[in-house]
Amino acid sequence: MKKTLAILLILLAFSCSVEDDSPETYHEILPVESAVVPDEFELNEVYDIQLTYIRPTNCHAFYDIYYAKSENERTVAVISTVFQNDACETIDAELETSFNFKPTETGSYIFKFWQGEDDNGEDEYMIVEVPVVE
Repeated sequence: MKKTLAILLILLAFSCSVEDDSPETYHEILPVESAVVPDEFELNEVYDIQLTYIRPTNCHAFYDIYYAKSENERTVAVISTVFQNDACETIDAELETSFNFKPTETGSYIFKFWQGEDDNGEDEYMIVEVPVVE
């Protein structure tokens, strides 16, 4: 999964155009601090999954939600745009965002909310398993 996140960061970084007069930007993956997920899902119903994350500086802005599927597993993180300038200030603002999820198969879904890396550079996740009822 670490390779997938690294590849995504590289692709996002190279997709930015710096040939215009706008400030230079890049994308950065931000950890999910907490998530609100139901205890169970009903098949084919739509659920709003709430995420809390930290906006580290006033130069960071929400861009999108990183969402990767692999069988019944979902890996989730927050993607921010970072505007490079000399006036960036640390704010550590707690923000929320959400995404919709619709379970289409029985069994259970495993959500892996990315929470950063440990001291050895290994990805850490908050793992939540949610059963699907009919």
